[in-house]
Amino acid sequence: MMDDYNFPQVTQLAIPFFVVAILIELWLVRTGRAKGSFETRDTLTSLMMGTGNVVAGLLLGVVSYWALLWLWQFRVFNLGLSIWVFLVAFLLDDLRYYFYHRIAHRVRWVWAEHVNHHSSQHYNLSTALRQSWTGLFTFMFVLQAPLVLLGFHPAVIAFTFGFNLVWQFWIHTETIGKMWGWFEFVFNTPSHHRVHHATNPRYLDANYAGTLIIWDRMFGTFVGELEEDRPRYGIVRNLGTFNPLKVAFHEWIGMFRDAFAPGLTLSDRLNYLIKPPGWSHDGSRETSESLKAAYVRRNPDEAGKPGLPMAGVEPAE
Repeated sequence: MMDDYNFPQVTQLAIPFFVVAILIELWLVRTGRAKGSFETRDTLTSLMMGTGNVVAGLLLGVVSYWALLWLWQFRVFNLGLSIWVFLVAFLLDDLRYYFYHRIAHRVRWVWAEHVNHHSSQHYNLSTALRQSWTGLFTFMFVLQAPLVLLGFHPAVIAFTFGFNLVWQFWIHTETIGKMWGWFEFVFNTPSHHRVHHATNPRYLDANYAGTLIIWDRMFGTFVGELEEDRPRYGIVRNLGTFNPLKVAFHEWIGMFRDAFAPGLTLSDRLNYLIKPPGWSHDGSRETSESLKAAYVRRNPDEAGKPGLPMAGVEPAE
């Protein structure tokens, strides 16, 4: 029965917790009891981005859900509902999220919707709410198709992913330092996610995990936070605006402006959509690879350390 697949909206139920947690962190930071920084306009922008994400989800999220529901008829198995199904669905979808997140940082088409989450130069719990309004248009929900075909109902996937999102909320903070060693080894933590949000060369394109940092350890994208290289937040070229419309759409506009510029080959136009952020047909811009290589040239003793290339290794074009 389809009624068997009606589950609570985990993230909506967690909204009161989000609000209370942000207020507590704000009080701790403002009273000097904890590390961190808040800027009123920045926080308001994050809250507006979060509100827009909820509205976009209500208006457009049904499209991706119904697409996966249509695919459900072609499933190989029907795994049904059991605690093990939910646990395995959570684990596999967390792996799916790792690859989505990695693609989002390496393919400009997907970066265009994800970049707004990185646009704040502050790192606090409100930053977690700075979410995309345009996720549907990247069509990355297709990464969930294999799970549906294996026999996990779309509602099960959506339900378990809600817990992933709730986990990712609390790791957006500077008030919590490094945690227990075993915990840091297995789970994504504030320390690991600070690295992910940092613009320091060694930290670029690292720690893509949702809940389990073991995926980054397995696939070679893990970089630990160093006390001597504290994270600097934002994006490589910060926006300098608190306008939520610009935050939401600036990269889409920039990407299409590049792709449709006069005098380019068809290959150049396509590459502006699918190459990593910072790629340019004439090599005039900086990618994460070129930033890392330049950092190593300036600091040769850092060569080969986690997140950095060996000396003499130049980025591929």
